[in-house]
Formats: sequence, C-alpha cells, structure tokens
Amino acid sequence: MTSPVPDVAAAASPAGPPSDSAFTRLCALLAKASLMLAVVMLIGVILCVQTQVVGRYIFNDTPTWAESLALQLVLYVTALGVAVGVRDAGHIGLESLVSLLPEAWRLKLELLIHALVALFGGLMAWSGWVWTTMNWSERDPMLGIPVGVNYLALVIAGALIVLFSIEHMVALLRHEEVVPAWN
Repeated sequence: MTSPVPDVAAAASPAGPPSDSAFTRLCALLAKASLMLAVVMLIGVILCVQTQVVGRYIFNDTPTWAESLALQLVLYVTALGVAVGVRDAGHIGLESLVSLLPEAWRLKLELLIHALVALFGGLMAWSGWVWTTMNWSERDPMLGIPVGVNYLALVIAGALIVLFSIEHMVALLRHEEVVPAWN
C-alpha cells in the first residue's frame, strides 16, 4: 500500500548513484587519510596532556614541549576535521529550506552554496599561505619549529575544502552522490 504523503527525504535528494570517477576516488582517499591522520593526532594530544599531567604531579617537572605540541596538534585535528566535514556534508546547512524549492532552483542554490564554500576555502588557503610565509623565519621557543607551521593547517584545510566543494558541484551536475569518507 502506498502512502498518500510524499516522501520528503527522497524528494529533497536529487543525488543518484555514488560517483566512481577518478577525482571522487582521489577526494575519498584524501578524506579517509585526513580522518586517520586526525585520529592519530588526537591520540598524540591525549599523550601530550598525560605527559604534562604526569610530569607536573608525579615528577614535579612539567615538560615544556608538551603543551605547545598539544596545541599544535589541536590546530591540525580541527583543520582536517573541518575539511572532511565539508566533504561529508557535516557543515551547517539549511536542508529543510532547500528541499522546499523546485528542483531547478534547488540545484542552482546547492551549486551556489558549494561555490561559496569553495571560495571560503580558497580565501582560507590563500590567507593561511600569507601568514605561513610571513612567520616561517620565526621559531617557536618550546618546539623549535617555525611559527609558520601553525598557519600551514589553514592552507591544508583550505585546499581540501576547495577540492571537496568542487567534488560536490561535479556530483550535483552529474546527478550523483558523494559517499561520506567513513563508509
């Protein structure tokens, strides 16, 4: 028996079969690698904080590098998480509003949204690169690495955001679906 109520979820998703292009496979590989690297870095954050706590409360000698390294790792975990969130559509969106639009408008609006996200990623990568190069000669006193490494996370995340946004736009035009990285 069919329901007289239309399926809103099915009507809201113009995506068809999963894409199997080389570009999509590359983006999926980058997203999975980013997720795995973020998990390893998150474990590193936990180990740094534990080292700091043990050093402070058991040996009464706090390692100077532990806090700086933990903060550095948090920057990269966040940057990679944001980029993968863009690919896996984990960012804030107005899905319910978009799903109420006619199909022709929906596609145009979704393309515009992904283009704006790509623009944001491009600006993020560019400004991150400017800050990276401006601060590369300065050294972090606790880690001994260039301060520009802090801003390199923005470059990586911005570039990934641009790639993942382009992947979504191509998939929309081909009426295909972008499968999340954790699948």
